[in-house]
Amino acid sequence: MFTRRLVLAGAAALAFTASASAEDWKAKYPELTFAVVPAENASGVTERWAPFVSYLSKELGVKVTLRIANDYAAVIEGQRAGNIHIASYGSASFARARLTGVKTDAFANDINADGSTGYYSVFFVKASSAYKKVDDLKGKNLGLVDPNSTSGNNVPRFELDKMGIPDADGYFSKVVFTGSHENAMLALAQGTVDVAANQWTSDDDSTLAQMLTKGMLKNADGSAMKKDDFRIIHKSAPIINGPYAYNSDLPEDAKAAIAKAFFDAPAKDKAAFDRLSDGQKKGFHPATTKDWDGTIELIKFVDALRKKKAS
Repeated sequence: MFTRRLVLAGAAALAFTASASAEDWKAKYPELTFAVVPAENASGVTERWAPFVSYLSKELGVKVTLRIANDYAAVIEGQRAGNIHIASYGSASFARARLTGVKTDAFANDINADGSTGYYSVFFVKASSAYKKVDDLKGKNLGLVDPNSTSGNNVPRFELDKMGIPDADGYFSKVVFTGSHENAMLALAQGTVDVAANQWTSDDDSTLAQMLTKGMLKNADGSAMKKDDFRIIHKSAPIINGPYAYNSDLPEDAKAAIAKAFFDAPAKDKAAFDRLSDGQKKGFHPATTKDWDGTIELIKFVDALRKKKAS
């Protein structure tokens, strides 16, 4: 009886300690900020992420606030300053954060519908154009996304270099940063650029697919554009899906709770989870910071290209 009482008392003490530890981090962090970079207009981002952020608040027991960052640089600097506790990164922007000393650790990335955890950078042109390959576009206008975008700048420049085009700005008549994946496709649809770099996982899972579903792309006569109105003329090697990352300085209990909430989301709030990708993702895959070491090498390569051009 005496031994049993000791065991029960010890178990109770452990439970109390765990509970107290959880309360400790919540007292220190009564509110967490979760930042995402808009791949679509701000209202679309809010509609997509707000249910998931509400789910996180309920699961973690603290208020989670959604911050729609202006660009990837804002996420990087927000985490550097400690104002952003959880962030949705692209692979290149996460690599940039790590290269510049931001204390951020990856804990998950998306699982695609087919079970893979990667996507592609592609060059889109209008199907009605005469362009069949990048060689056909010398002297034309190229639409990119953001300097820290993986599929919208860094991988495209890497792919162009492999094709013998190390200086994209010299090869194309104009290279335009459009600010978002949606804006790049809008610029292509409207004829502002002749070719646009963008992200693509499958015909049903891409910025283009989302925009077509929402009727955002129009022909000159106002009719809705369709998938067949666009053509992919180049597709990169697979890119690892960008990570979800938390501040390295967060308490370990907080990190564990955040990761668990993500991994439990498809079962605990399927509607909120499905809203994130229009039902095109299966869940979150456990990840570590080292998974993006290869992307860091890519960023170093692109930086070297830029320095070479500047010199």
